[in-house]
Amino acid sequence: MAVKLELYKVFKEVAEAGNITAAAQSLYISQSAVSQSIKQLESDLQTRLFARNSRGVSLTADGKMLYEYVRSAIGLLETGENKLSQTRELQMGHLTIGASDTVTSQFLLSHLEQFHRLYPAIHIRIVSGRSHKVLGLLQSGKVDIAFASTPADGNAFESTPCFSTHAIFVASPEYPCPFEKPHTLSEIAAYPLILLEHKASSRVFLEKYFLQNGQHLNPEIELGARSLLVDLAAIGFGVAGVTEEFVQKDLEQGRIRKIATSFEIPSRSVDMCVLRGVPQTAAAKRFADFIRESL
Repeated sequence: MAVKLELYKVFKEVAEAGNITAAAQSLYISQSAVSQSIKQLESDLQTRLFARNSRGVSLTADGKMLYEYVRSAIGLLETGENKLSQTRELQMGHLTIGASDTVTSQFLLSHLEQFHRLYPAIHIRIVSGRSHKVLGLLQSGKVDIAFASTPADGNAFESTPCFSTHAIFVASPEYPCPFEKPHTLSEIAAYPLILLEHKASSRVFLEKYFLQNGQHLNPEIELGARSLLVDLAAIGFGVAGVTEEFVQKDLEQGRIRKIATSFEIPSRSVDMCVLRGVPQTAAAKRFADFIRESL
């Protein structure tokens, strides 16, 4: 097929030039090479493509029909090559990112703004979801990059730590509890707890830590949205287990107050993840490098 494509290129050039000599000059090959290519193509297709005239050559009826298809096909190939070149130079392209709404607002937003300013032609799409969801989308090829808590399957992903998170417990400043007194695990577990739903990775991590230390968590309220944890804690519904880095503004504004503990839950990392061993698009590679450079 590669050989025949070259023959078609010669055919197109001769058809447009109407002269073998002119076509040879344009293609930077000899006249005999052009003539031989046309003869070979006519032999392969078992039809005559050109008729000689006083000024050179002209297309036969079959040649005219073939030319329309060849011109269209080669035009499409050239367009494809140009698009690839533009993509490599980041003059166009698509980038799909998977991240939770919280990670997007708390971490990604400023980076996305700067990246868009530098590369406005890159179309960016964000798919919202918790860690397990966006990592699944990454494995299935539906997102180019995922931001998630450190994945358990280290062999499948290449991960770049972006920032650390810390689990804390908060309540309304008027909540009847000794905020400054260091609470034990059992004392925290005894409060009416407000936690994220079971499938949230931070909830899984929190429960695992308590179970490893002999305590079972039995929340009174389970929610799907992180913001509601703060909202319900702020109006006195109980003690919420939250991520400290994501509630800084609420702590500073005094809507909620941190409860002291005698234990410290290990920190977690939110990582930028890409598939190991899978080539990235130019846009995805540049964005990943952009994030790494900013850390």
